[in-house]
Amino acid sequence: MAFSTSSHTLQVLKNEMEKIVLDTNCLVSSLKRDSKYYPIWRDFMSGKYILCVSDDILDEYEEIIGKLTGSQDIARNVISAILNRSNTEHVEVYFHFQLIKSDVDDNKFVDCAIKSNARYIVSNDRHFQILKDIPFPFVEIIDIDSFLEILKM
Repeated sequence: MAFSTSSHTLQVLKNEMEKIVLDTNCLVSSLKRDSKYYPIWRDFMSGKYILCVSDDILDEYEEIIGKLTGSQDIARNVISAILNRSNTEHVEVYFHFQLIKSDVDDNKFVDCAIKSNARYIVSNDRHFQILKDIPFPFVEIIDIDSFLEILKM
């Protein structure tokens, strides 16, 4: 007898996974198999957490990966891999909080985290540290090494 997983069961399992927003530099660092951060990409691909993205984030991912690899094909393949995973939450951001003043381009990650109710923004970017002083809306920032440790649990 074959067993199937109902859409309700999948939704319950999805709700139990941590939602995160991954800064572009952290994503790029996790893509290389020989990187100490590769488990972040591997665990995403195996469904261990939910990656929350917006169109603006995907555009930045594609642009930076394309520049770093010299290949738009590689960049498009990464974006396709992200979009085709059931543990990707693609959100439309309608409101822009503008919480980061020192590098306004980073606000796309904050807005996505708020809209998706993500547990963390994973980033080593110092601009995000200002969020620790803003009580509402609360957005937790962790660095890539801390996230790697969480994934090992």
